[in-house]
Amino acid sequence: MNLEAVWNIFAENFTQRGELGASVSIWQGGVEVLSLADGFRDRNKTLPWTAQTPVLVWSATKGPSSACLLHALHTHGLDLDRRVAEVWPEFGRAQKEWVTFGELLSHRAGLAVLERDVRGDNYPAVIEALEDQPRLWTEGHGYHPRTFGWLLDECVRRISGMRLGDYWHVHFAERWGLDFWIGLPAEKLDEVATMLPPKLTGTLPKDDFYEAFADPDSFPARAFNSPRGQQAVAAMNTPAMRCGQFPGFGGIGTAHALAKFYNGLLSEPYLPWATTTLSSGFDRVLLRETAFAAGFMKSQRLFGPSESAFGQPGAGGSMAFADPENRITFAYVMNQMEQGVLPNEKALCMMGAVYERG
Repeated sequence: MNLEAVWNIFAENFTQRGELGASVSIWQGGVEVLSLADGFRDRNKTLPWTAQTPVLVWSATKGPSSACLLHALHTHGLDLDRRVAEVWPEFGRAQKEWVTFGELLSHRAGLAVLERDVRGDNYPAVIEALEDQPRLWTEGHGYHPRTFGWLLDECVRRISGMRLGDYWHVHFAERWGLDFWIGLPAEKLDEVATMLPPKLTGTLPKDDFYEAFADPDSFPARAFNSPRGQQAVAAMNTPAMRCGQFPGFGGIGTAHALAKFYNGLLSEPYLPWATTTLSSGFDRVLLRETAFAAGFMKSQRLFGPSESAFGQPGAGGSMAFADPENRITFAYVMNQMEQGVLPNEKALCMMGAVYERG
């Protein structure tokens, strides 16, 4: 592990890659071996960023949210082969009665797009739309960028009686001492870094997904806009969105908390569910080869060389993962987004240095 190289790349992100504020946390063998933080948490560069600065991590929230459902399933003696409709009977409508938790968690449920026009801030309406929605496919998989969070939330609620954000707080954040929230307490609002949208000077990678994403009527674009609302960065900076529970994309916390969370997962009894690939091949939404375990994206070289690695990136650049083989966990968070939904140069260069010899 070349921690000096990570340090240098982190500094170069500010001088050469347009970083505003960011943190990195790396753990190995159960110990945090590197913690870096620098920059500012506001556009005007008046509020310094520290290791304790929480920030929105977009879809990197899916990792903690998935762990909540895995924990609930394990605690209540349910496995991945059990049907979702056994705990959530209304989900079985529209010929979804045989969908399993494993299929739902590995993005094989075929519910990435809602045909009913509902807003994401209307929880009951989204859940009813999911219950009435037929599967859009029964073979293969496709990333569920937004509906995933509501699916997990309602499953956790049906199993435990708690909303997922509350379940996270009780069973993970309090137990492990994590400054990470799925539903920020109001008293923490002033501590959160402002998220900034990608700069217009940036260019998207030239591939099928980003070309399709530019067309609002394409399947990928519809998936990232279903249910409607909460796509705008400015909207996600509001108190209402920060304090709301959005398990697919609304988590707020520190790099230290995310890396410590993944370190904790390495000792959980349901770890094999997070490391075993359940779906792989062409992704109907991301339009590229992807692979998923139960709730987590598998390596695909995004999370280092180990085949056992698993994690979840967030739109704009945030990334967190665990490597059980080498007992390494890594988290990077920032507030100046880059264009794209997968890890970019700022994170990938640091991740590569983690696996270099120092």
